[in-house]
Amino acid sequence: MSRFKLPHRAVTFLAATAMVATTAGIAFASTAPASEPDRTARASAPSGTVTSSLKGWGRMDYPDAGQDIQVTVDAHATFKGVGWSKPDKAWGTFRIYHRMPATNGEPEMVNWGDFKVDCLTSGGPTATVTGRIMRTGGNTGAWDGYLKRHIRMGISFYVGEGKDSGPSRIGLSGGTEEGEPLLSKCMAPAADYKVIKGGYDLTDKAQAG
Repeated sequence: MSRFKLPHRAVTFLAATAMVATTAGIAFASTAPASEPDRTARASAPSGTVTSSLKGWGRMDYPDAGQDIQVTVDAHATFKGVGWSKPDKAWGTFRIYHRMPATNGEPEMVNWGDFKVDCLTSGGPTATVTGRIMRTGGNTGAWDGYLKRHIRMGISFYVGEGKDSGPSRIGLSGGTEEGEPLLSKCMAPAADYKVIKGGYDLTDKAQAG
């Protein structure tokens, strides 16, 4: 997570979201009893295997005008029951695509990365996905360093449904710098940026067939 070459404001944004993701990890870990670290405090929740899935594509409302960030995801997970916060198994892929327009004589810059899902969690209209980078592309090679270090990124989703739910939203963790620890599994910042095109289909912990 060479480095991801972004304008100063974008670097600040990704650094800030990575900090939020670390803070969120502390809060997340505190919800589970010490004897069952992957289970939430809802000890009375029904048992039995359940599954979650998240699929779709969306364009994010990015604060720097002209920049284009898109997130494509196809993630799945199974849980020991609805009271379990972390999945028993997670799989799938997601892609983060970032295009910066040509400015001041500089050519258009494009970077993208494909990630192998290692966690999907969900609750109601919200979900968090993390994964390790496995392939990069674009015209700058800015994410090659991420690939070499096999970094992990996290994405949070709010999937709005109905006229009173508000727009769907995405939050991105960004990539950690060289020498910093990897982002933890299942961690991502708040989903604070609107989805301005596209959308996602979220199935939250449905009973396995």
